[in-house]
Amino acid sequence: MITLLCLRFFQKKNTTMQFMNKQNIRFSVLGVIFLCAVSFCNGKTAVDYVNPLIGTAEHGHVYPGATVPFGMVQLSPDTRDNTWDGCSGYHYSDSSILGFSHNHLTGTGCADLGNILLMPTVGVLKLTPGGNPGDGYRARFSHANEVSRPGYYSVNLPDYQVKVELTATARVGFHRYTFPAATNSHVVVDLQHGVGNNVRQAELTIEDDHTASGYRRSDGWGGGKVYYFVIEFSRPFDSAGVAQGDKKVEGKQTTGKETKGYFDFKTKAGEQVLVRAGLSTVSVEGARTNLRKEIPGWNFDDVAKAAAKQWDDALSTFAVETPDNDLKQTFYTALYHTMVAPTLLSDVDGRFRGPDGNVHQANGYDYYTELSLWDTFRAENPLLTLTQPARVNDLVKTMLAHYKIFGTLPVWPEGGKETWCMIGNHAIPVITEAYLKGFRDYDAGAALNAMIASTDKNREQLDHYRNLGYIPTGSGGQTVSKVLEYSYDDSCIARLAKALGQDEVAAKYAKRSQNWQNVFDPSTGFMRGKNADGSWVTPFGQKEQDSINFNEYTEANAWQYNFHVQHNIPGLIAKLGGDDKFVARLDEMFDTTAVIPNLKSIPDVTGVIGMYSHGNEPDHHAAYLYNYAGQPWKTQARVRQIASVLYNNTPGGICGNDDCGQTSAWYVFTALGFYPVDPASGHYILGSTPFDQVTVKLDAKFAKGKAFTIIAQNNSSKNSYIQSATLNGKALTRSWISHDEITAGGKLVLVMGPTPNKDFGAAPQDRPPGI
Repeated sequence: MITLLCLRFFQKKNTTMQFMNKQNIRFSVLGVIFLCAVSFCNGKTAVDYVNPLIGTAEHGHVYPGATVPFGMVQLSPDTRDNTWDGCSGYHYSDSSILGFSHNHLTGTGCADLGNILLMPTVGVLKLTPGGNPGDGYRARFSHANEVSRPGYYSVNLPDYQVKVELTATARVGFHRYTFPAATNSHVVVDLQHGVGNNVRQAELTIEDDHTASGYRRSDGWGGGKVYYFVIEFSRPFDSAGVAQGDKKVEGKQTTGKETKGYFDFKTKAGEQVLVRAGLSTVSVEGARTNLRKEIPGWNFDDVAKAAAKQWDDALSTFAVETPDNDLKQTFYTALYHTMVAPTLLSDVDGRFRGPDGNVHQANGYDYYTELSLWDTFRAENPLLTLTQPARVNDLVKTMLAHYKIFGTLPVWPEGGKETWCMIGNHAIPVITEAYLKGFRDYDAGAALNAMIASTDKNREQLDHYRNLGYIPTGSGGQTVSKVLEYSYDDSCIARLAKALGQDEVAAKYAKRSQNWQNVFDPSTGFMRGKNADGSWVTPFGQKEQDSINFNEYTEANAWQYNFHVQHNIPGLIAKLGGDDKFVARLDEMFDTTAVIPNLKSIPDVTGVIGMYSHGNEPDHHAAYLYNYAGQPWKTQARVRQIASVLYNNTPGGICGNDDCGQTSAWYVFTALGFYPVDPASGHYILGSTPFDQVTVKLDAKFAKGKAFTIIAQNNSSKNSYIQSATLNGKALTRSWISHDEITAGGKLVLVMGPTPNKDFGAAPQDRPPGI
């Protein structure tokens, strides 16, 4: 995901986006009982199958460093600081490290953060990174001497003969440096460094012989941000100082745009120096309190074990059965990536710096940021209702607090600031879905009012959408995409209003949710741009249909938005001329041998199969739409194809930006065997799981049952088609299940075979409903 604004941030090479060379994932059969699934039969648990390096190559844009689920701190190596493929600060193709900073974005198409960088060095003190190892403090590294696992990262720096180990709690980063024998060992703190941003002002104060504190104010994506810090060393440093750029400054404090600190040690061979660094957006004292509360001692191994335990608990929501360890790694790493964002913003006392730049108090809940809602409303947020139900109310409260502070529901808050990135008002479906699934620890009436007020704004052509029912095409306006996404948001307002008994409001927004029809052209079967007078934008031949076009579409072409009517797929089928024509249009999107003429114009459109692009979000749901036309066997084939071709357990194993977990969430749902095409409906559309068995552990506070198990009998890479199904022992002929059926607990048994059963899910009454 990347906006035109973000495109201006980077110098990009026009390289052809192609399929990654993926190994085919094989699917085998293994009959194992549930207890064996829980224990993984070989002594390993879920956390042992995670490889955070998956997605660090190509355009995945994830980082390999240490964090805990949804933590404020992401302590990770920075290998670059100013390229599009370096949005997370790290890219697998790099061979040198700048240092280790304390917060990072995951999978995004814009860069930011990379605050409070530390770098251990030995030898002549160097205060700038330099362009190459030897020019500054930058150091070489090799992946052969790099370890990345949940909650822990380590790497050897041969230039300095230093081993770096990192772990973290929610708000504190913990470093362990093993030095050689040297009289000139150092730890450099570089506050000038950032990823995709520039420092406005930074201050560093050496408080005593083992403590430093300060702040870093930066510009960048979403505007100005500030992060405060307190750094403590496990032993007194032998000397220390501050600098601006490469010039040392007298005294123990410095303020400026090139602020650095250096902390000198005489070390014995194998001597370990530990560093704790607490962060806060509120104040130095907030950072100090976070540090004291979360890491009061110096036992690095205990903190790393606690982080791993948090991850194992979170990942063990699902127990999967397959003899294929590659498949397990791909699955559990995808699940891991769905839990590194959103990220915590509030301190241990509940204070946080909000989108207005002021300090606010969260009472009785955690306040989050990194809400990539255009991406995550599709699968990431629905997945959290199963994997992290205890956080769902807090996420809604975060959105309502954002509205109270800022006057509109969040669009894409990052580092606490509103970036206005992407289109739509997709806090709306997230809140509606939460309410309809029973997460209601907030004022739902206030939530509905916030939705209405947010869509009554005149930003992003909402006034044209309300008044005309469409948005006239303009340069870079993404007008068709906006109409389609606003329509979906309106359907969610209508559903929440209906649930709250506000029938007139529900009727108004249900009617407006059909505005998608105003951009559907029956003569071509495409969603098209309109001029101000209501006429269609011309020309619109094959070249225009196949080309990326920012005037009408968001990071997409006409194909990739043609099925973006998630709330009314039956209505779209009717518009396209019925089941057969709808299926033929879907087939054409996947099977065409035509190419996107201007694919080089945008790096986001990757993972291309025909005109389908899995590396971006608008058509993530498309492969599941065959079920709505009575041909779920084609969904079963398509999702197996996408999952096996576009995901694997290598560093290039995510085919495009992971976008705060959305691309990974698609894989997790698909591996479970179903997907939320229309998240607010609470319906999951059946696909084809590659696993022999998946067990969903349910949280007793939010579910009636203890577990929901999906069993795929006779499953293999060839036996990918559902022959028949039972739900809790009763025949299931429909091609969807509900959230309530899952949370009630039970067993879904799918009998798989090598050829399609074209009768399964074909009857009209067995298809997923619209609204």
